[in-house]
Amino acid sequence: MPIKIPSSYFFLLILTLLIYDHLYAQPAERYMSRTQYIEKFSEEAVNQMVEYKIPASITLAQGILESSNGNSELAKYGNNHFGIKCHNWEGQTIYQDDDKKNECFRKYSSAIESYKDHSVFLSTRSRYSSLFELKLNDYKGWAKGLKKAGYATNPKYASILIALIENHQLNKFDESSLLAHSKKTTTISKSGINHIHQPISHSVEIHSNNIKFIRAKKGDTFYGIAKEFEMGMWQIYKYNDLKNGDILKEDDIIFLQPKRNRSRIRYHIVKSGDDLNTISQQHGVKLKRILRLNKLKSDSNLIIGSKIYLKKFVQ
Repeated sequence: MPIKIPSSYFFLLILTLLIYDHLYAQPAERYMSRTQYIEKFSEEAVNQMVEYKIPASITLAQGILESSNGNSELAKYGNNHFGIKCHNWEGQTIYQDDDKKNECFRKYSSAIESYKDHSVFLSTRSRYSSLFELKLNDYKGWAKGLKKAGYATNPKYASILIALIENHQLNKFDESSLLAHSKKTTTISKSGINHIHQPISHSVEIHSNNIKFIRAKKGDTFYGIAKEFEMGMWQIYKYNDLKNGDILKEDDIIFLQPKRNRSRIRYHIVKSGDDLNTISQQHGVKLKRILRLNKLKSDSNLIIGSKIYLKKFVQ
């Protein structure tokens, strides 16, 4: 007599297979050739050069090498094209074996976000600051400087980047970037009138805590301010406790010197709209010092009317 299998059994079996497929099956990925990668991301590399003064050839060569032309696991599942590890990263993460087992890497919502973060990463860390003194078409100097600063552990890292640039003529994108970015740019409006855009200039003020600062104007960028005052991007970010993704708003205070470890007044009374960063900028006191004095974390919620101490109380 044949065994009758309940229909519910087949339903459960199919459901189990569907769940397994959803959780474990990897989507078919289209392989990207090196030529396709260059065509897809060269424009963004040029944009980053205009904004951050990093040679487009270097950005593209690093993207090619670090992401295996966009085909690496990090690139496909984390949109990480430059192999940047977490390093106090507060965003999403992805884990993969590298120099050590199961290391933490940054995860991005898009490849473009990865390109932008790569620029910020290089321009805000002091160990790379000497690179920004090189000429924009000195890709060999940049390649050697990245290796010397410790971007990668491969002893042939610089020569690999240089070979990629020369074999694929990536330095042509450096020239197009130089043409696109100059101290004065001319555009033609619909009326046919030429408009000359002058660089934004600022008046330097002295904060009550005896620190030089400027107030941001409409159209300002962190890079533009750094260039105007012959500073590194890393200095602008460090002196103002900035993080990746921070947006510059009109009338923001931007310090041109390090903030102090204490204020002339003892504490700040929290008002509506205050956060630790705005309090730090308002009083010219380093954010980490405020956190330490008040035993707070950077993401702590503030209570309106409470006191935030700005200097150590001495009896």
